[in-house]
Amino acid sequence: MELNAKLSVIVAGGASGLGRATAEAMAAAGCKVSIFDLDREHGETVAREIGGLYHPVDVTKPETIDAALNVVRQRHGIARVLVNCAGIAPAMKTVSHERATGAPVHHDLDQFARVVGVNLMGSFNLAAMAARQMAELDGLGPDNERGVIVLTSSIAAEDGQVGQVAYAASKAGVLGMILPMARDLSREGIRVVTIMPGIFETPMVAQLPAETQATLGRGIPFPNRLGAPCEFAALVKAIIGNVMLNGCSIRLDGGLRMPPR
Repeated sequence: MELNAKLSVIVAGGASGLGRATAEAMAAAGCKVSIFDLDREHGETVAREIGGLYHPVDVTKPETIDAALNVVRQRHGIARVLVNCAGIAPAMKTVSHERATGAPVHHDLDQFARVVGVNLMGSFNLAAMAARQMAELDGLGPDNERGVIVLTSSIAAEDGQVGQVAYAASKAGVLGMILPMARDLSREGIRVVTIMPGIFETPMVAQLPAETQATLGRGIPFPNRLGAPCEFAALVKAIIGNVMLNGCSIRLDGGLRMPPR
């Protein structure tokens, strides 16, 4: 699929980090970009800077997705590309110990459900509802391609660290649904791919001390540094442009395999 001024693109989680870099890259390629995010302040700022649209969306609430998709349909046309970078990553062990008493406590079940709800259920909600609209479109090119869905998993899906049980489980779920979803949507001419990023220079990482960031970068085999969000965006562009990329996951991590801690 070609990136051009006719292409309507949705970037969920586009207010910051990997999503923002992707939204900027899509806009720079001439696409009509819509940002779905709960962060209204930053979402509106990014949309204004790139000449796109912002929509407040909670990926765990299908009604907000549906409303935003319909606005995109009216303003930009049905999106042929969905990129989901929305996610959360709170840390908690399966069993930890209270500081005061040392008594063992298990992982908070509500927090576990929330992580799975946003990262896994939210990814499915977005993909399924966007694909429903994509299926209405005419196919493009000799392969009659209608759409591309790019979801974001994580290397934690395979290399989950201490305290990442909920996050790793949710991202492994995203990984597991890529192939069956691609097979489900093959008749519609819609491709599905997930990216598994390693450690990137995102707002979450930027909050860490400079020395910690440097240590994280030194742990990456090559290049020996943290990933740049624009490099994630470059892979998204490559996926959109290569029709043979379908039903697969791509590690983007500089060869990193995360240790237990």
